[in-house]
Parts: sequence; C-alpha cells; structure tokens
Amino acid sequence: MKLLTFSTLYPSAVMPSHGIFVETRLRHLVASGQAESRVIAPVPWFPLQGERYGEYGKFAATPARESRHGLDIAHPRFVRLPKVGMSSAPYTLAWTFLRAAKRLQASGYDFDLIDAHYFYPDGVAAAFVAKALGKPLVITARGTDINLIPAYAFPRKLILRAAEQADAMITVCEALKDELVALGADASKVTALRNGVDLKLFHPGGRDEARAALGLAPGRFTLASVGHLIERKGHELVIGALAELPDVDLLIAGAGPEEGALRRLADSLGVTARVRFLGALPQARLREVYAGVDALVLASSREGWANVLLEAMACGTPVAASNVWGTPEVVASPEAGELMPARTAAGVAEAVRRLRAAPRDRAATRRYAEQFSWDATTQGQLDLFHRILAARRSPELRHA
Repeated sequence: MKLLTFSTLYPSAVMPSHGIFVETRLRHLVASGQAESRVIAPVPWFPLQGERYGEYGKFAATPARESRHGLDIAHPRFVRLPKVGMSSAPYTLAWTFLRAAKRLQASGYDFDLIDAHYFYPDGVAAAFVAKALGKPLVITARGTDINLIPAYAFPRKLILRAAEQADAMITVCEALKDELVALGADASKVTALRNGVDLKLFHPGGRDEARAALGLAPGRFTLASVGHLIERKGHELVIGALAELPDVDLLIAGAGPEEGALRRLADSLGVTARVRFLGALPQARLREVYAGVDALVLASSREGWANVLLEAMACGTPVAASNVWGTPEVVASPEAGELMPARTAAGVAEAVRRLRAAPRDRAATRRYAEQFSWDATTQGQLDLFHRILAARRSPELRHA
C-alpha cells in the first residue's frame, strides 16, 4: 500500500531529534515490506536563520527536501501567525499540505491513505486535505494533543470534527484512548498501538566503557533525566530531589528554554557540582547515557507513551517515573522500576530511594523491555490500514 505520512513532528538534518518517534514507527512499518510512504513534514516559515533565533532559526535552516533512512521527505513552509497561531494553524497548515500533496500526485505518487500524526493542528489539517482529495485518513494521537489542547474550546471543536471524519484513530496508550473517547470520539474507531523500542540500538553492553566515557565517578549513584528542557518534563523536580539525596549525581540530556532557570535552581540548592548538563544528544550517545547511569528519572506532568523509559530499560537501566497518563502502562512491573508516590521533588527522592533499597537486576530489566519490540505495533498498523482500504473498495464492509 502507498501511504502519505503527514506531521509537523518529524526529524530533519537540522533538528534530528524533533518528532523522532514518528519517524521510528514509520521506519519499522516500511521495513515490513508491506507499505511504502512519502513524508510531508511542514515547518513554520521564518525569514532568518541562526542559533540566536532558537527553534525558529532551525526551522528556517531546514532543507526543502531530504532523504532519511530511505524515506523521501518534503518540508514545505507554512505560516504561523503571531498571537492567533493556535486558531489559524490548522488552516495555514492545510493549505500548505494540500499544495504539497497535489505536487506529489502530479509527480506520479498517488497514495492510498493519509497517515497523520498529532491531532492538532496536524490531524485537523489532514482532515481538510483528505476530504478535498477523497482519501481515507488515520490520525495518531500522541499526548498533549489530547490531554491538554482540548481544554481550549475552538481546538476541541475542530479535533472532534476531525475525529468524526477520520476512518480510524490510533493512540499510543490506553489512557489516551480513554481520554479521546471521553472527549466524544467514536470508541469503535480508536485503536491503542503503543510505541516499541529499538532493541538493537538500545542494549546493556559496555556499561563500564559507558561510565568511563561519561566520566562517572566509581561507586557514585548517578541518575539521568532526559528530554527537552521545558517545564512539562519536570527536570526541576529531579534537581530538587538531589537536596534529599546527598550522595547522588545527575546527568541532564536535552536542550531548551528552561536551561538557565535549571542551572540557577541547582546553584540555589547548592547541588551544582552534582549536576551536569549534556545538551541535546543523538540516540547513539543517549544509549551511552542509559547504559552508564544507575537509573533514569522521568518527572513529566504529561506523557502519552514516553519512549525514553523503554530505551533506558532496554539498556538494563530501571526507571523512576511520575504516575501520569500512559506511564503506568510502561512501568508495569518491579523489574521496570518505580512510579513516584507524588510528582514532587520529595516524590522523586522517595522513588530513587526505593530503587536503591531494592536494586533491580539489570538483565531482568532488559528482559522486561524485550516485550516491547515494534513487531506488534507494525502488524497492528498494517491490519488497520488494510481494513480501511478494503472498506473503501467494498462499502458494505464499512458497516460490517
């Protein structure tokens, strides 16, 4: 089958980690040999490049076209209007997507189905385009698009309209499915397909080498907190927990606008010497971090399905995680780690103390992660897409 994958959350040469979870799932789907795809991943238009403009400067430097892992990707520009961006984005994005999709068809690639990721504005825009082109549509919900954005009335209205039009919807965990249905989506059209983990890339080997490469002190218990440096990820809670854990060090992997505030917090708490900021890291370097540390901490306030948890476990490293949304579905066994009793600095410290009081066997943690290969998710997508296309060909199947 021929797919058209659409999302503003997709990596590029300039932002290689941006939306990598969308690319990873698609790579495994295409590797099955039963589907091919072209990718349209629009970026906001911005006239100036350079680090001084932050994320927008990187979007400006994104190539118009590129190839990643054998997939052809177009990065057309769309207008994100100041102050009214949340309301206008679905429309400017749909206009850009429709033009790019028609160009793709004119070039000889006439796709069977639109595979859209992130419900708002991406899924809403995809619904406009699917209707204009008469194509079936599947939208994947991934987290804040369902557990945060629908708090605003206008986006919620458009999300529910897109949900009604979509042939099917995918959520990355059961908790998001429940929330999407609670919003008003048809439960019969929603399938939960959790993310998997790359068990070849993320593995426990070379732990001593990883610790040496990271410069970790022998015998020092070391945590990692991985993710964008934004408020939602809760890095400040992990730094705060160090005040209760005097013999623990912390590595923070990620970049973002909160770095300055996090550094000031560490200084105010007197733990600066025990906190190291590594910046944004490619996945190969992240494996080194996961393998080298003693535990991963994820203190997010909202997560659909946090890939970093499984990545750490695949490296044999247990986790301490906030008890939110899909996370209890990932941390569902003692071998996986601990859920925090509260999403506070004290809650982080308590979860870490529990891990230290009952050390996890790293081989058992790896075996737990091995349950989460991509095979089941890939097959679930293939089955769903085939059903949709069969129903389009035979309308009576649609109501079977």
